[in-house]
Amino acid sequence: MDFLRPASWEEALAAKAAHPQAVPIAGGTDVMVEINFDHRRPDHLLDLGRVGELAEWTMDESEGGERTVRLGASVPYTQIMAELRGELPGLALASHTVASPQIRNRGSVGGNLGTASPAGDAHPALLAAGCEVEAESRARGSRRIPIDAFFTGVKRNALKPDELIRAVHIPQADGPQQFSKVGTRNAMVIAVCAFSLALHPESRTVRTGIGSAAPTPIRALAAEDFLNAALEEGGCWDNGKAVAPSVAEEFAQLASGACDPIDDVRGSAAYRRHAVGVLARRTLTWCWDAYRSGVRSAPCV
Repeated sequence: MDFLRPASWEEALAAKAAHPQAVPIAGGTDVMVEINFDHRRPDHLLDLGRVGELAEWTMDESEGGERTVRLGASVPYTQIMAELRGELPGLALASHTVASPQIRNRGSVGGNLGTASPAGDAHPALLAAGCEVEAESRARGSRRIPIDAFFTGVKRNALKPDELIRAVHIPQADGPQQFSKVGTRNAMVIAVCAFSLALHPESRTVRTGIGSAAPTPIRALAAEDFLNAALEEGGCWDNGKAVAPSVAEEFAQLASGACDPIDDVRGSAAYRRHAVGVLARRTLTWCWDAYRSGVRSAPCV
């Protein structure tokens, strides 16, 4: 196994072009586990640890005034929790649930996306926020992949063999966001299922994200459409009325129905469907209560 250590982004792209099967590694929290258990034995590892720009984030603003966080692929979860709670509350909450402090110090959203596990903790929050993944190759240049089109199968994504993830572009929260997951214990656990919800008052829409309850991370589109219509018909965005229990229950049922889970050692398919419905109802209650109280973003706790 050869170890490639580029010192710049340009060198990293050149190395990936020369060795398309090289496996990128930054924190190593996923790749090294697979290697240690002999589940993977790549010919080349591409160490991105010396590419400094990947560990940085910036705030960008469009001509229309929309603000977006450009999150470098190697920014660790600990930094997201400490510095981006206000801008990306859903992702900060999800980051808080990732494994142990040691893993959060090394693991990153870019690594989570590269692995593309259905149980990746960052994925539901990214789906709910509506982000884009910035990928680049030496031959074709840079492109942005909408998060809805990024996951293509179990641990498969839309990256080409010669592409690397450079950054993730995530809209700054304009309303409350929440994330919750169920695990077999309180810490150091892979999600049995997870659910994220983001309110977008500027567009008067909601977005969802579901993890570990289908072959890929998914959105509950029918649940979103139903809730968007219910909030609009009730004038709730303007009058701040509470969401009716019947609306919350239907939203939960539709979210549960979006799932396509399996039975495994962590939980049964039936339990996952049930749990996603419970999480959907709870996150809706938390987010809407925060919106009614005038809280811009649900806090990390």
